[in-house]
Amino acid sequence: MSEATYDVLIIGGGVSGTALLYELARYTDLKSIGLVEKYDHVAIVNSHGRNNSQTIHYGDIETNYSLDKARVTKRTAGMVVNFATKLPTEERDRVIFRYPKMVLGVGTRECEFLRARHSRFNELFPNLKLLERDEIAKLEPNLVEGRRTDEPIVALAALDEYSAVNYTTLSEAFVDQAQKSAAEKETRCDVFLSTAVERITEEGGIFKVRTPNRGTLTARYVVVSAGGHSLLFAHQMGYGLDKSCLPMAGSFYFTPKVLNGKVYTVQNENLPFAAVHGDPDVLVEGKTRFGPTALMLPLLERYNGKTFFEFLKVLRLDRNVIKALWELLKVRDIRNYIFKNFLYEVPILRERLFLKDIQKIVPSLTAKEVTFAKGFGGVRPQLIDKNKHKLVMGEAKINPGTGIVFNMTPSPGGTSCLGNAEKDMYLARDFLGFTIDTEAFERDLLTGEIPLTELERPEASSLM
Repeated sequence: MSEATYDVLIIGGGVSGTALLYELARYTDLKSIGLVEKYDHVAIVNSHGRNNSQTIHYGDIETNYSLDKARVTKRTAGMVVNFATKLPTEERDRVIFRYPKMVLGVGTRECEFLRARHSRFNELFPNLKLLERDEIAKLEPNLVEGRRTDEPIVALAALDEYSAVNYTTLSEAFVDQAQKSAAEKETRCDVFLSTAVERITEEGGIFKVRTPNRGTLTARYVVVSAGGHSLLFAHQMGYGLDKSCLPMAGSFYFTPKVLNGKVYTVQNENLPFAAVHGDPDVLVEGKTRFGPTALMLPLLERYNGKTFFEFLKVLRLDRNVIKALWELLKVRDIRNYIFKNFLYEVPILRERLFLKDIQKIVPSLTAKEVTFAKGFGGVRPQLIDKNKHKLVMGEAKINPGTGIVFNMTPSPGGTSCLGNAEKDMYLARDFLGFTIDTEAFERDLLTGEIPLTELERPEASSLM
């Protein structure tokens, strides 16, 4: 084996890929780790603050999360907070932010739902408060101002937690800490920016990663964390051919500052996409950002038209994909939602239409106060299971057990970055046989959280 061969090579420098780089450099005895990113900076596609809601998802105010999912998500959210709060103060304050947060119920049905949810989730989230109308008005007066007095409202709120994150600065911190740990242990830890991957092949147990500017990089183990492109690389190698990709694009809108913190709304159980919410924007001062919309878009990256042809390759359109899409469109709520979200992309019309959605949160807003957030919004590479004719919700992993793993991480992929990296670290350990410093890992990242051994650990030979 040549000196240039990495023990583990990571493809994709978003928050998931950089989180894995950090964990491998900090907590293992690997001697050679590499990361390849096609852009000139880490985390500037879907991990960039413009392209997501900048939220740490705990599962408390996300009403589409079951209790079991919330338990896992709370754990991974805690890992992000534990990492960031151990950074120097100035760096920490560029990564995570404290805002009050709540989910607002409007109308009798939603209020009853939230009251019942509070009873079920209170043990897992003891800081989650049930707020009545007067208490809501004290925290977020614009939620009550202009609303009919006979319209029932209630909220579940957490008032003193880190609830927002800049995933670009978080990724930068992962790389910085990885390289510091590697230097202390004399581990090779290379980060190649502006380096696209053309093809991945495997010969004699060694993976060859071909790039146009750095030749062919070789590795004993490869993890691909490149959004929708992960599935494209998997298909090229003959894996995951029963999966297709449906990119869902989200757009946002700005208003003057009308909220003090994050305000979510109750999810429609028939809609597999995020309900509208309002957030302080960590990149734009003095504004509240509302969204996202959800639009099927034939691109693997929102503002990169060159990815249209890559989308066609990864779509693998056939009758099974068509049937899966038809199953979606048969649901009236989804059908109407898709049509409405197409209209949200029409200039002039979109602000007035979207106003109706955000007036559920802030009734007094007017159309003149709503502006389309140009250049904001990313793409979620939602997977389609062609055999089951349905969407695969949440994170997805293709692991054939051959020494290569492909990660597709739509929301809450940012929140889950360290948790997903933990799973990948153990998968790599099972394949390569290196040692993990679990004591340091738990001390740094799992203070007050559930050890991995108490959760479902991914099997080394699983194929999703």
